[in-house]
Amino acid sequence: MIRFEDVTKRYADGTVAVDDLSLEVPRGGITVLVGPSGCGKTTSLRMINRMVEPTSGRILLEGEDISRRPAAQLRRHIGYVIQHAGLFPHRTVLANVMTVPRLLGWDRGKARAAAIEAIEKVGLTQDQAKRYPAQLSGGQQQRVGVARALAGDPTVVLMDEPFSAVDPIVRGDLQAEVRRLQQDLGITIVMVTHDIDEALTLGDKIAVMGYGGHLAQFASPAELLAEPADDFVADFVGKDRGYRALSFAAPDVPVRQERTVRVGESVAAGSGWVLVADEEGMPQGWVDVAGWGGPVPAEKVRRFGTVAEAGASARTLLDAALSSPSGRGVVVEDGHLVGTVTADEVLAAMRREGHVATPPGRPGETP
Repeated sequence: MIRFEDVTKRYADGTVAVDDLSLEVPRGGITVLVGPSGCGKTTSLRMINRMVEPTSGRILLEGEDISRRPAAQLRRHIGYVIQHAGLFPHRTVLANVMTVPRLLGWDRGKARAAAIEAIEKVGLTQDQAKRYPAQLSGGQQQRVGVARALAGDPTVVLMDEPFSAVDPIVRGDLQAEVRRLQQDLGITIVMVTHDIDEALTLGDKIAVMGYGGHLAQFASPAELLAEPADDFVADFVGKDRGYRALSFAAPDVPVRQERTVRVGESVAAGSGWVLVADEEGMPQGWVDVAGWGGPVPAEKVRRFGTVAEAGASARTLLDAALSSPSGRGVVVEDGHLVGTVTADEVLAAMRREGHVATPPGRPGETP
C-alpha cells in the first residue's frame, strides 16, 4: 500500500507541480493517474521511487516513509516501465532483463532464470531473448520493458505512459497482458496515462489530476462515470460517459438460439441473414440470402464485427449487436457459438435490472 500525505512539489522558480496531494493507493490492484498535460501526474509517480523528491509532505510504502531508505536501494525493489521501453541498445533482450536482478546482487544463474521466466510471462520466446532491441517491433520492445520491471520480483511496478508509442491493436494486447499479469502476480501497479479510455479499461482506482497539481477526484471507474466530482472531471471523462458506464454493467440478457450453415451448404431463398459457422461450430460471419438461394459461397460471407463472450458487459453486447450486419450480436464461449442478442434485448435487460431508466409511456413497461 502506498500513501501520499499532504505531498507538494514546488520547483525553484515557484512552479507548483503537485499541490497538497493526499492519496492512498490500494495494495494488489491497478491505480491510474490521469489528467491533462502539466497536471503533475508523472511528477507524482516519480516521487514514489524518489526520482523526484517532494518539497513537503511524505510518501509511505507499506507504512514506511520512503525518505528513510536510500533512493538507489528503493528503486531496485520497485519495477519501472517508461514510454519507449528505455532498453540498452547494445545488450540483448536477456541481458536487459537481467539488469535489475544483477543489481540486487543475485548470482548470474539465478538472475538468468528470473529473466527468462519474466520474458516468457510477457509472451516473448527464448529465441527473442537472444536478440537486440533494434531487432524487435515496438510492441515487443515494450514487452521487454515490462519483463525487466518484473524480473526483480517487485511488489510495486510504476508505469509512465507505457503504451502511448505503439499502435492501437498492439496497445490493446499490451493492456490485456498487463491486466493478466497483475491478477496472476498480485502486484500493485501505479500507471500514468493521458488517455481516459485506457484509465477506465485498466484502473481499479483512478486519480484524476487537475491543473496546478490538484487531485480532482479519486474513485473507481464506475463511480467516476456515474458521479464526476465537478465540471472539470465531467468534461475530462467525456460527454459519452453514460455509454462508457455500460462497460461496468453485465446484464442477464436471454440469448436466442441461432441456426447456422456452413460454406457450400444450400440455403433457401428469402431466409434473410443466416449465420455461417465452421465444422466445429465456431462462427465465421453472416450471409444475406434475401434474394437468392443455393450453396453459400465464401465470398458472400460478411464479417460480424464485435463478438461478445458469454457474460460480457452491456457495452460489449451492444457493440456486438450494432456492428453486426444482421443486427444480431454473436455471443460465444471458448470460441463456440452460444447464440445471439439484439440491441433492444440488451437495453430491455438493462432496464429490468435498473441500469438505465425506462422511457415513460413504453407499453408494457413501468417508468
